[in-house]
Amino acid sequence: MKNKKDWTILLVGFLGALKLFLTSLGINFITDDMINSFVDMLSFGVALYAVWKNTYVSNRAKKQKEVLEKNKLI
Repeated sequence: MKNKKDWTILLVGFLGALKLFLTSLGINFITDDMINSFVDMLSFGVALYAVWKNTYVSNRAKKQKEVLEKNKLI
């Protein structure tokens, strides 16, 4: 597996199978509240990353913005 997408699919599939197996044994190790909390934290992280990548706050991004403005692309 060469990229993050493959690893993510593998991990999510494994965790889903593990949850089903443990639930079938009567073990509620991974609860729905835990899953919801994880998804909420992941969504928060993705939102922060999107804001960071789509604003010109880092030094590199400021230079990029200057070049874009100079070439009248924004």
